[in-house]
Amino acid sequence: MLGLAFAMGTPPGGQGGGQSALMNLVPLVFMFAIFYFLLIRPQQKKAKDHRALLDSLKKGDQVITAGGMHGKVTALDGDVVTLEIATGVNVKLNKGHIASVVKKD
Repeated sequence: MLGLAFAMGTPPGGQGGGQSALMNLVPLVFMFAIFYFLLIRPQQKKAKDHRALLDSLKKGDQVITAGGMHGKVTALDGDVVTLEIATGVNVKLNKGHIASVVKKD
């Protein structure tokens, strides 16, 4: 029986592998930390900044939409923004599609 335990790779008198299981977990924790600091955290910061930009949006701001359209905010109604893209041409779009504010009046 003792010869069979050695042949299977387990040390006599113990289960073995307890420390190796912990050592297998260390690279996974390290990879998660790298993903958190390089991917997840910057993305959350960018989303927070975008929410702050949308909350500070007001009538008269010059904005750029996610599609690249430039316009002036003429009305805000909940999640709907009305942009004047040319004299007398108004377009309604979702507030979340505002990418940036160019100039605040």
